[in-house]
Amino acid sequence: MPLAVDRRLGTVSPRRLPVRTAPCCALTSCNVQSAILTPLSGLCWGEVMSELHSRPLSIQSVYGLYRDGKLHVNRRYQRKLVWTLVEKQKLIDSILNKYPIPAILLAERPDSSGSYEIIDGLQRLHAILSFIETSFSTNDDRVFDIEHFPTAKAAAEEGIFVASDETRKLTPREVSGILDYELALSTMRGASEAEINEVFDRINTYGHRLSDQERRQAGVQNEFSTLVRQIACTLRGDETTEIVPLRKMPSISIDLPKAKHGYQVQADQVFWVEHGILRASELRDSEDEQCIADIIACIATGELISRSKDSLDEIYTEGSAQQKRVATALSVYGARELADEFKYCVDQITAVCATDGDTKLRQLLFEVTNTNGFPSVFAAILLAFHEIIFLDKKVITNSSGLKKAMRGIARRISSGQKATSPAQRRANIDTVKGLASPHFVSSDKPISVYANHTTADIDAKIRRSEIEAADYELKQGLLTLGPNRTRDASIINKILKTICAIANNGPGRSGHIFIGVADKQADVDRIKTLDGVDGRAVGTRHVVGVTREAAALNISIEQYLEIWKNEIEESQLSAPLKHSVLSSIQYNSYYGLGVIIITIHAQKELSYFEEKIYWRKVDSTCSATKPADIAAIAQRF
Repeated sequence: MPLAVDRRLGTVSPRRLPVRTAPCCALTSCNVQSAILTPLSGLCWGEVMSELHSRPLSIQSVYGLYRDGKLHVNRRYQRKLVWTLVEKQKLIDSILNKYPIPAILLAERPDSSGSYEIIDGLQRLHAILSFIETSFSTNDDRVFDIEHFPTAKAAAEEGIFVASDETRKLTPREVSGILDYELALSTMRGASEAEINEVFDRINTYGHRLSDQERRQAGVQNEFSTLVRQIACTLRGDETTEIVPLRKMPSISIDLPKAKHGYQVQADQVFWVEHGILRASELRDSEDEQCIADIIACIATGELISRSKDSLDEIYTEGSAQQKRVATALSVYGARELADEFKYCVDQITAVCATDGDTKLRQLLFEVTNTNGFPSVFAAILLAFHEIIFLDKKVITNSSGLKKAMRGIARRISSGQKATSPAQRRANIDTVKGLASPHFVSSDKPISVYANHTTADIDAKIRRSEIEAADYELKQGLLTLGPNRTRDASIINKILKTICAIANNGPGRSGHIFIGVADKQADVDRIKTLDGVDGRAVGTRHVVGVTREAAALNISIEQYLEIWKNEIEESQLSAPLKHSVLSSIQYNSYYGLGVIIITIHAQKELSYFEEKIYWRKVDSTCSATKPADIAAIAQRF
């Protein structure tokens, strides 16, 4: 690690971390220091691999790490940003009054880049740093004055964040007091992944900081928990890489309807809340993951489990008979296949809701309006759809009839405490199947499910494009937005250059181009005027679709897709890249709007277009003309 960072984080005598080889007794406190430093009765001390370094660090220095991209969040075990405004304001008030606040625990990342993972203190750190960037005010309605902190002022001037225009601000003395305030900071060095998991588990297991499902997901890292997290992220629309810079967390955190923290995932746009399956507060507490875990355990093992806290706890308990059983069943079934099937069933359910006029699932299932979530009813419906589609090998033949059959179905499904047993769950599933099956027919043709993009996949990747812009490109379509709707002569050329540029991101990175998605409000407004299409909001983007363009050209959607395929086929893209793209280009009907997805798989060698090298600079496609740029891109391979 660079010496400069060593000085900032301290080089005090290290304290050794224990390695648990036998069950430990309950901790008397979930405070970080007692959780990881105090010898515990019943705890065996194994081979020491990590060290703990502790030293206070000023908020000003922490902000420097934050702006330099040195603070990261590992989504394997960290939850979303969940603090309320009142909680944030209380923390800032404590700092202004020079009261002590709990310690922050980091783990040094193994890449020797001077970067750190946040093990404990995510909510506190983000509250402090976002206050400096004026995202909220104190409890007496005053904001941080960036005029007295050049680093933050420079970031605002670069457009990294938008400073509040609130006129009531902290005094220079108060600003200085915040910047000089020293956080109690401890850093784990040389820690293994197992040790980090162990420490995080200890911090949270014996307190009440996490919901039941957050505790389960954080405590065990295996194929089952990974699958639950991946499906949940897709359906919520907060897919990212595993390690995320702290500054990107607002982009993947959920803004509740009344909170308005400025987070980019709007709860009422997320599948679970949009359809009323969960309340927004339940989504924040990861009850979506609890529902997913229950369903995939049933599908993987082929047997219904009791819908209870104890059943899920046992599945997540390392070494338990149920954990081993589910793990074995999942390895045989295939995690990727199960994920594809789950998302396909969600797609089919939402497609039925959209038939003959958009209806939310709550409105369809319940005759009497209420605001309670219905995860148990949803589980019965999804499991019924899964059995019909994948076990009985049937496809929907009459969406309108199926929608009518499902109307008011909740009155026939038992819920509550009496409906948690496997026997009652089976009765509920059979009820749904009995009403739904007449609107399905047997099919010998393979269902296009696996490795295809579902509606949920598209939503998740469009949201992800806001964070990982270099790997994504969005285009509204092939035609100009002028009155004559002529083909844009330059658009195909731009797309081909972008395909090449994304391919040159490196051998371990793939990317996507979406045709039928607008990222400018002016385009959305123009398309509404020209084509009468409102589009569908996904984060800050709008899906406007391509069926409107096919209609304007007076051709079928199949012919429209062929235009894109032919242009790629006849292009001067590198042969391996061209063949890879053509083999995976897809069309998704996406609520009747239609979206084309061009997938750029990770390449093993440098790619060219018209014998030139292109590369991505954030969300822009650039031609590599300087020898130094060409050499740098080539070194990626």
